[in-house]
Order: sequence, then structure tokens, then C-alpha cells
Amino acid sequence: MLGNQSSATEFYLLGFPGSKELHHLLFATFFFFYSVTLMGNMVIILIVCADKRLQSPMYFFLGHLSALEILVTSVIVPVMLWGLLLPGMQMISLAACVTQLFLYLSLGTTEFALLGAMAVDRYVAVCNPLRYNIIMNSRTCIWVVIVSWVFGFLFQIWPVYATFQLTFCKSNVVNNFFCDRGQLLKLSCNNTLFIEFILFLMAVFVLFGSLIPTIISYTYIISTILKIPSASGRRKAFSTCASHFTCVVIGYGSCLFLYVKPKQTQAADYNRVVSLMVSVVTPFLNPFIFTLRNDKVIEALWDGMKRCCQLFNN
Repeated sequence: MLGNQSSATEFYLLGFPGSKELHHLLFATFFFFYSVTLMGNMVIILIVCADKRLQSPMYFFLGHLSALEILVTSVIVPVMLWGLLLPGMQMISLAACVTQLFLYLSLGTTEFALLGAMAVDRYVAVCNPLRYNIIMNSRTCIWVVIVSWVFGFLFQIWPVYATFQLTFCKSNVVNNFFCDRGQLLKLSCNNTLFIEFILFLMAVFVLFGSLIPTIISYTYIISTILKIPSASGRRKAFSTCASHFTCVVIGYGSCLFLYVKPKQTQAADYNRVVSLMVSVVTPFLNPFIFTLRNDKVIEALWDGMKRCCQLFNN
């Protein structure tokens, strides 16, 4: 506990409850998830850069999405893994806590902006294929990615700044495995109702600002696909969108439960579970989502593996 007039200069992450044996089991599980996430997303980035068949806007965006997944999970998981090995609570400095929260929120915001752009890309590909190369040219794609990254980082400056302008005098123990904003607000002795309301509005803006174009795009996509006379044509058209649509459902579903709620100081166990979905499970699943249902990516993977085998044999 802290004195009434003092503010925390360091925090202690409570992490996961349970025995030492449970912590070791969790460590092995999350280390496996993290390793597969890194390898899977790095493979996607490499084949998108190396294979000429994947030199299109869809895969250009996918490469950046994979990079974001690596960064998001790397901001959270290594700290969490280290905490699982420690006998007690994990200490994190104020500067490290600020940095972790800012990177986590900024990268997440960038990812949602990029998912919205990918939905529009799929709309143009399915509903306006003859003009696709004109509309989604290389210059447009580069600008979309730049704007997504810049917007994501600029948008989260004020929320993080406002959070750490509060006085943390109740305690310096964060009931989560990372510097969770909801749990930080619980530690403040200030009245946080106004800042929670502003943070709620900003979360709504980010999520629904990218979700609305996605919903509109898929409404037109589904309408166009249903007008295709042959079943094989409909399957081929939908297969180009299925991976992105699955990613959207998982990503938006998790974050709607985590951030779009008027009361940011939600129950710790609830926040912990949904945070695991966002920072561990979703980045782990995305490489499988975007490869298993995509023939071009599978072909590029096989060809890459064959070339690697030939190099080793030589």
C-alpha cells in the first residue's frame, strides 16, 4: 500500500493465481503459443516478400498484419513468461509500464485500421474487379499502410498520457499479467468517471470506425457473390474473403468485450481472459487462418520448402 499523498513509481504485476506447478504448465503452454506465433507470422512475411505470386495488395496488407501480430504479442508475452518463472509478484517500472501500455494500444489500433482497409480491398476485388488494379495500385496501398501506422500511434498518445497523469495512491499492485489500463484506473485515488467515459468513446470510435466499413464492404460482397450463377464461382469468390472475415470476427469480438464498455475497471478475471485472447490466442491463430484456406499461400509455402530442401541437399 502507498501513502495517501504519494503516487506509484513502480508497479507489481499480480499475474496468474495458482500453484508453482500450474505456473510452469502455463509457461510451457504460452511459450509454445508464442514460438508458433513468431514462426508462423515470420514465414508469412518472408513468403509475401519473396514469392512473385503474392505481389498483390491483399498479401501486402497481410504482411503488415503479420508484422503487427508479432509486435503485439511480443509487447505482452515475454513479460508474462518471465512473471510465470518468478516466485512472487513481478516488478515493472513506471516507464516500462507506460511503454508497454502505449505500444499495446497503438499496435492494436493500427491493426484495426488495417483490417478495415483489407475489407475495402476485398470489396473492390469482388465487386469491382475490372478496376481493381487501378484503384488498389501500389501507391494507394503504401499510403493506406502509412496512414494506419501513423494513426494508430498518434491516436493513443492522449489516452496513455491521461492515464498516467492520475495519482496511483491506493496500491501499486496491478491485478493482471501486464499493465492493463482498467486495472491501473482501479489503483487511482482520483475520480476516473470522466476519463473512463472519454476512453469509452475513443474505443468506440476506433472499433466501430473500422468495423462499419467492414460491415458495408461485406454486405456488398455477399450480395455480389450471391448473384454469381455457378456454385464453383461463388466458392472461389468467397474463398478470397473467408480468411479476412474469420480474422475480423475473432479480433473484433475479443476487443469489443475488452474495451467497448463504459466501465473500464471491469473484473480482473474477465480482463485477464479476454486479454489472453487478444495478445496470445488471436496472433497464434492468424497464420493458420490465412494459410490453411488460401491456395496461393499454401503453394508458395510448398515451393519455399522445396527450395530450402534443395539448398540443404546441395
